[in-house]
Amino acid sequence: MKSYLDADFLLHTDTARELYRKHAEKLPIIDYHCHLDPKMIARNHQFADLTEIWLGGDHYKWRAMRANGVPEEYITGNRTPYEKFEKWAETLPYTMRNPLYHWTHLELYRIFGIREPLKLSNARNVYEECTAKLQTPEYRPQAIMKRMRVETVATTDDPVDSLEYHREIRESGFSVKVLPAWRPDKATAIENPQTYNGYIEKLEAASGITILTCTDLLDALQSRHDFFEHEGCTLSDHGMSTFYAEPYTDREISAIFQNVRAGRTPSPEEVDKFRSALLYELAAMDYRSGWVQQFHIGVVRNNNTRMFRSVGPDTGFDSIDDRTIAVPMNRFFDRLDLEGKLAKTIVYNLNPRDNELIITNLYNFNDGSSPGKMQYGAAWWFLDQLTGIENQIHALSALGLLSRFVGMLTDSRSFLSYPRHEYFRRILCNILGNDVEKGLLPATEISFISQMAEDICYYNAKRYFGW
Repeated sequence: MKSYLDADFLLHTDTARELYRKHAEKLPIIDYHCHLDPKMIARNHQFADLTEIWLGGDHYKWRAMRANGVPEEYITGNRTPYEKFEKWAETLPYTMRNPLYHWTHLELYRIFGIREPLKLSNARNVYEECTAKLQTPEYRPQAIMKRMRVETVATTDDPVDSLEYHREIRESGFSVKVLPAWRPDKATAIENPQTYNGYIEKLEAASGITILTCTDLLDALQSRHDFFEHEGCTLSDHGMSTFYAEPYTDREISAIFQNVRAGRTPSPEEVDKFRSALLYELAAMDYRSGWVQQFHIGVVRNNNTRMFRSVGPDTGFDSIDDRTIAVPMNRFFDRLDLEGKLAKTIVYNLNPRDNELIITNLYNFNDGSSPGKMQYGAAWWFLDQLTGIENQIHALSALGLLSRFVGMLTDSRSFLSYPRHEYFRRILCNILGNDVEKGLLPATEISFISQMAEDICYYNAKRYFGW
């Protein structure tokens, strides 16, 4: 019987173990999509306790705790930090075969040196040991990032953000490169005129442009896009249910925008047309700047009205969407391609039924201009687990070029999430190693396969993003 989380964790053959230990394990981390708070990095935030760094904002854990019957007061409520942690420790054994079980113990072991499985009986000891370590310089964000061999991270930033903390990090001489990523979702979210107009006021203040027309809106966004580029941004990101590529006229878009600015709620058809127009313009901006554009597709958000009103968005009440993707996706990329404005692109999907669909549609638009121009993104959110990662790799292998894949990311708000890269690297090396030992890949080409593993884990991303 194998020991839990031993050196051969997830590595089932000699070749897999060799690929991981000699080629993947020690490579630096490029975390090109995360939700870390740049202020915490800039100020090298000291966490008060294990609950703050581990449970604060982690809707994965919150969702599991609710499913285990934990009352909300222990999750987002006013219970003490230890009481909240204790409820997590009580929940964790029930997450066996959920990725949270592996992630939690990898984080405890790799970052805090704690090997024993967390449970209610040892919760107090684990909490006190980790909280004590968090009071030392070695467990502040910058030290954790350096210890985990992080080379570059890209955060997620709204066009109205000042990026002052990115600048502060850069000027401090911190060895890890922390870059902004342009996330203009709120500029397209016209469904609620009151909320949208409040956002437009912030965009006016940030850009210095009075926004009275749709042309003004595009000018303001271009101004902020230019500012982000000046501050080192080289990639954008969009979170959407599906792609938007409805036919429209400039007159229609202008009228929709004017109506929303006047406080009138747009129809669903008007929302789709406006998003189609704005996403096209935003994609064209990315192309002109030579950025990489990312699209996260397939989530339906804030489904529990009562809890949304109580605790707000991004708190564990989002799920997989099932809208159709293929036709609008092809139409969206085809227009950009026809006009010579299609930037490097990564698409992540949340619905596993769409794995093969996304790949085959993306590969319609590879044009030979750069290796892996159209990327099928890493397994994301609900798919970021053992089976989901394997399925993503198998689908990409069958229908595309796994060897050109830019690899893993954390998509996390936590400074403890870097072992997710280790998790991915072990799974990848296990798949490649097993194929060699089964005769599905030639053992005589182990040198190329070893380089392939290194490329997917690190070098492809470094080349693709130009970092």
